[in-house]
Amino acid sequence: MKKLILIDEEVLVRLMEGKHVEGSLFRDKWTGIITFNAYKRLQKKRAKDVLIKKTPWGWVKASVARKKRFTSVPNDITLEEQLELMDQENELAKRALIESYIIECV
Repeated sequence: MKKLILIDEEVLVRLMEGKHVEGSLFRDKWTGIITFNAYKRLQKKRAKDVLIKKTPWGWVKASVARKKRFTSVPNDITLEEQLELMDQENELAKRALIESYIIECV
């Protein structure tokens, strides 16, 4: 059985490019023609995080809603050395946040 399905031009172009098109298929109640309605999905646009400072073992960044700190220490050193490195990184991150705050206020 063959059926005629009404598809918009832009949907057909996306299909010819090999892209997937999600949508709904329904019968128009006035004309009785089977119609494909493509979902209009928009990609979310998110602001990138701003690097405040790169530390020896990680970084400090600022997003719109949060301040972020990342630290990665090697496994081949002792636990005491790892903890000391993390404390040093934390102090560097705090100083970087204070400096960025002072620069913003000036």
